[in-house]
Amino acid sequence: MADAPVDKFWERPVETLNRDQWEALCDGCGNCCLHKLEDEDTGAVLRTNVACRLLDLKTARCSDYRHRRALVPDCLRLTPRLAAELPWLPVTCAYRLRADGDPLPAWHYLVCGDREEVHRAKISVVGRAISEVLAGPLEEHIVSEDGVMFDHDWDETDD
Repeated sequence: MADAPVDKFWERPVETLNRDQWEALCDGCGNCCLHKLEDEDTGAVLRTNVACRLLDLKTARCSDYRHRRALVPDCLRLTPRLAAELPWLPVTCAYRLRADGDPLPAWHYLVCGDREEVHRAKISVVGRAISEVLAGPLEEHIVSEDGVMFDHDWDETDD
């Protein structure tokens, strides 16, 4: 008896996905749970390596996903519209990729079948983030898009 065909829902347009299928697109990288700063003068979004207090830094998963919005009021619920519009979502984000009509990468668990591959591929925040509980000022934790710390001189007298 042949195996039943697998529903590769992740290849369908995001508008056709139900909520469970949309949620299943999350690759578990944790990048959206890192704090960002906005430059007041330019509007540029500056990334940090500082994670929301709910992010488990060993797994890059939310420790209380069900209640996250009650515990962290500014936590966003990503929708297909937001995923296509938010400039700070990383280019590797499965939500962004699918909202843009692009395929999931080979390391995505829906493609490869292994939830740990996102960590081995060094896409996740595992080993690269610090909890907001320990971090101190966010300005001291600005990183490049690939997570590399910048060496900033935050002398406020500079123009």
